[in-house]
Amino acid sequence: MPPESTPITRGAPEETGPEAPARPRPATSEPEPDLGALAVRARRRRGMRMWSLRGLLVALWLGSWELAATHWIDPFFYSKPTLIKDRLVEWFTDGTSQGSIWEQISVTLQEAAAGFVLGSVAGVVLGILLGRSPMIAEVMAPFIKAANAVPRIVLASLFVIWFGLGLSSKVATAFVLVFFAVFFNAFQGAREVDRNLVDNARILGASRTQVLTSIVVPSATSWILASLHSAFGFALIGAVVGEFTGASKGLGLLINRAQGTFDAAGIYAGMIVITVIALLAESLLGIVEKRLLKWRPPAAAAEIRL
Repeated sequence: MPPESTPITRGAPEETGPEAPARPRPATSEPEPDLGALAVRARRRRGMRMWSLRGLLVALWLGSWELAATHWIDPFFYSKPTLIKDRLVEWFTDGTSQGSIWEQISVTLQEAAAGFVLGSVAGVVLGILLGRSPMIAEVMAPFIKAANAVPRIVLASLFVIWFGLGLSSKVATAFVLVFFAVFFNAFQGAREVDRNLVDNARILGASRTQVLTSIVVPSATSWILASLHSAFGFALIGAVVGEFTGASKGLGLLINRAQGTFDAAGIYAGMIVITVIALLAESLLGIVEKRLLKWRPPAAAAEIRL
């Protein structure tokens, strides 16, 4: 029989086997998209859209207020944005009736910061200790609720009588407002700790102090930091209320003097300065919170926070 003829192939013979060189892939005309860059651009577009809408709302609000105060309502009682702007310019260029505006801001900030720090530390410590001690918490519950129910304005008046017109009375008022806001969150955070996690730590030989510092405090951190966002606002309120009740310097005193002279623009100007300070403090606390809570899942960290 004649030998079988092998098929004739054009070109070089195709190599097979493990040592065969890899065949080059055809070049694609479209490069793969960079998902990270697309996400960054999407966030930037969303941020620009949000800020544009916010600016539009502010412009509509101020414009309608200016128009109404010019044609329909009495600006002596309701003021208007242009008068408020003039008062702010006057305060930051020529000063106030009580001296430099920066001095007034410094005094109020010192009072609010001192009350915020002292109230936060006391609220965290007592909240966690009572949260881990059910018997003591049950005994102290009616007294804490009764103290929280006392009107803060009354306490501010008493603090002025007790501590005078200086820094101490304003710090005490800010302390009271901050303490209860932080205490209840720290107390609830300490009670919400996973019981199984605590039991497992004790089985492994952890002491009460180790359980407190390694499990309870980190678990309650989210609750505590959530309360601190509003606590500094309460500290500012306490300082301003204390200054409004009786003081020699501060933003609350400026607002009180503006009220006594029917200066509506001065009242609004003081409110704006206090609001800016509160927003700056909120931003700073947000940065601190992100650094302390890096362990949170990205989905939890990306939620909208009011």
